[in-house]
Amino acid sequence: MTRVLFVCTGNTCRSPMAEAILKSRNLPGIEVKSAGVYAMDGSAASENTRKVLAENGILFDSHQSSMLNDELVNWTSYIITMTASHKAAVISMFPETAGKTFTLKEFAAGNSNGDIADPFGGSIEHYRQTYNEMNDMIIKMIQRLQKENR
Repeated sequence: MTRVLFVCTGNTCRSPMAEAILKSRNLPGIEVKSAGVYAMDGSAASENTRKVLAENGILFDSHQSSMLNDELVNWTSYIITMTASHKAAVISMFPETAGKTFTLKEFAAGNSNGDIADPFGGSIEHYRQTYNEMNDMIIKMIQRLQKENR
């Protein structure tokens, strides 16, 4: 079983969107969760996150934000962050995760010089751009995971 944990700041925009995208693929042998490095437990995904997911045929109404914690760190095979600063924060908080923590672009495309922009507070179009960028990266990520699971 491969377990993927997406991490962003507050766990209301990017990481739940990435979680929903990957979950919607219904891939056997892959479990997905999300968390935030500065999240408040129990918040819903942002309204625009839910709207953009719905536009793409993904229903994701039951999300409750979670702060990154020991239980999630121990559960996961890979921690996939949205930015290099998230990656640094995760490794600072949980040094033992250094070998399994990557930015999304680093893991998916081998490009460590690239962050997924935060749409928080932006227009629905910003959220659509974030969705499209993450969807492209997650397609590449799935290819890598499937190669590793052969």
